[in-house]
Amino acid sequence: MHPSVLAALVKLKACAQSEHPEEQAQAQYPLGTHIFEVKDRGAGRFPFVLVDNTYRIQLSKPGKKLPMAYVQVSAEYLAHRGPVAVESELQALLSELGVLSGPNRVSRIDLAADFSTPVVMDSWHRCAWVTRATEIHSYAKDQKFTGWTIGMGGVMGCRLYDKVQEIVNTGKAWVMNQWIPMGWKPGESVWRLEFEFKRDFLKDRKLTSLESVLANLNGLWSYATTEWLRLTVPNELDGTRSRWPTHALWIALASVDWESTDAVLLDKCSTTRNPTELRLITVVLGSLVSFMAMHRIVDRNEAIDQLLTRLYEHYSTVAIKQGLSFDEYLARRIALKGREFNTAINAPGLVDNLKQDFEDEGADAYRRASKGE
Repeated sequence: MHPSVLAALVKLKACAQSEHPEEQAQAQYPLGTHIFEVKDRGAGRFPFVLVDNTYRIQLSKPGKKLPMAYVQVSAEYLAHRGPVAVESELQALLSELGVLSGPNRVSRIDLAADFSTPVVMDSWHRCAWVTRATEIHSYAKDQKFTGWTIGMGGVMGCRLYDKVQEIVNTGKAWVMNQWIPMGWKPGESVWRLEFEFKRDFLKDRKLTSLESVLANLNGLWSYATTEWLRLTVPNELDGTRSRWPTHALWIALASVDWESTDAVLLDKCSTTRNPTELRLITVVLGSLVSFMAMHRIVDRNEAIDQLLTRLYEHYSTVAIKQGLSFDEYLARRIALKGREFNTAINAPGLVDNLKQDFEDEGADAYRRASKGE
């Protein structure tokens, strides 16, 4: 990492840890088209964490026996750009932070296939799973079956789960934009079969570069669905489970071709972490309805006016206690949300100024030393 970048990150992290909201709002690091939030805490041995909707970048200090950066890419962004384009962009972004040496290494990949089927996903007993893993778990929510996990926590694991239910729980509806071109219609169930391959598994098979991983996706999927795990049709007359016939659903899933050119990339993916407008509207409506019920108001315009007046009066009092006007208080709150949502740079030029201050201090120290001061 460049020394000036390190100096800037140290000060930005201190801003994030500040008790003063105006300083917290400045904890941002613009890179390319991204406005990263600088977190107030590191992650393990990585003292600095930068986050937006596309990347979570963990940065180490120079001199440590660690890679300069450990990066988690959001699934949505991968679905928009594709892994090769993402690696290229990351290379450019990280080059602004320091000198990159050595090859990029893949530490984990998730391979997933989404599908619709009339097969009931809990219609078999757990003994139907023939696997090298030792742990098999099933899950349900509100009496509705939601999925299986096999071998999670090891060097590889499997999840088979109700993807629509997961979207309901998380709000990550972007994946539906990949289903629609493939013929999916709202209301249809979709399940996801997902395999997680961790660093040790990939390293043992010399699959550490993105190029090597992408060249072996079919092999990884084949190993996962034929050698490591199979869904079978149990045969009570045969005690050797490895001879049990493979379930028809599993045969279809195992035949997924990862070299197919039919993949659908998302048209867009924002770098911001904005909440949906529907979520905001829902919150506002809930507040308005509650206010109208509390005060027995039936006219919505009257209720809106009164609610806004109460809001202004309350937060004007809060602002005065902090030595601010209402508008100044509002601007401060907006700046904090801008940092959280990655939507606006609250202190334009701050990072460049911090880096320049470091360079100037170094030059000044050199001049003093050269004069014997």
